[in-house]
Amino acid sequence: MINSITIRKPDDWHLHVRDGQMMAATLPHTARAFGRAILMPNLVPPVATVADGLAYRERALACLPKGSDFTPLITCYLRDDTDPDDVEEGFKMGLFTGVKLYPANATTNSALGVTDYEKVYRVYERMEKIGMRLLVHGEEVDPAIDVFDREAVFLDRRLAPMMKSFPGLKIILEHLSSKIGVDFVRANAPQLGSTITPYHMEINRTDMLGWGIKPYFYCMPIIKTEADRVALREAATSGDSCFFLGTDSAPHAMAKKLAVTGAAGLFTAPLAIELYTKIFADDGKLDKLEAFCSLNGPAHYGMAPNETTITLERRPWTIPEQVLVDGPEERVLVYRGGETMEWQVVG
Repeated sequence: MINSITIRKPDDWHLHVRDGQMMAATLPHTARAFGRAILMPNLVPPVATVADGLAYRERALACLPKGSDFTPLITCYLRDDTDPDDVEEGFKMGLFTGVKLYPANATTNSALGVTDYEKVYRVYERMEKIGMRLLVHGEEVDPAIDVFDREAVFLDRRLAPMMKSFPGLKIILEHLSSKIGVDFVRANAPQLGSTITPYHMEINRTDMLGWGIKPYFYCMPIIKTEADRVALREAATSGDSCFFLGTDSAPHAMAKKLAVTGAAGLFTAPLAIELYTKIFADDGKLDKLEAFCSLNGPAHYGMAPNETTITLERRPWTIPEQVLVDGPEERVLVYRGGETMEWQVVG
């Protein structure tokens, strides 16, 4: 049995930290173990211009612990009226790592997302030309489509034609959630890559709905079947270069999660790299961990991997139940909070 592993410092290619006091409370949990992270732009108002991005990066840097070498990577929120010149400026100045496509009303704070795909083709054309990455929330938002089928319909209706029209555009299908999606990514690599969350590899919809509704398992795209969970786990641990780490850790105050219409998102940052390590260890695939966590993502983004390393050991510890944001009335519950985690970062 392997009890210790050292890998290049990982990156989180899909992370929500929100803003203000929420970001101050949650970002340090990622900075402790990751070298870089893509910060999602779905704020209110969104990070939609160079000016927005510069201000958000400064606020993120101000939330880091003293002496941290963590780098926040900023993305641009795509709207029907996004200016390709502004996008290019942000990319060339080293501000925008990519552009994030949210179909309007697909998930948290996405109301200002894309409603007319043809209107943003001019942005795709510019991105293809300059080598900029497109990050995609891949769900078709249509009341006639079953919530469990949204990813599959999006791939067929939106993503496949988009890739055909822009063959030079590098795309990341974020938070992959289905076996259909796994097969689609493999068939369209290397143009297409995908992030996989730890919880989509751990739980299925029966875990969420089978013994009382567990609102803290609610996310978008929604947790799906056992066959989907198994396919995602196999994909992540396969070593295939088109799959890489993206936690989609998404903090919400407890009141928002337990509201009449609960917010989508699981907060995994306090245990993220340890949980991925546990999954790979349980499946006998620790030899594939570094590729998934530290190498495949930078390669898809055309970036160098981190030079530094982290070490994890089998050393049980208790996952914190919550993170306080602004006193006891404003708290975020942690995924698997209160449970024992077998692996721990030790250096």
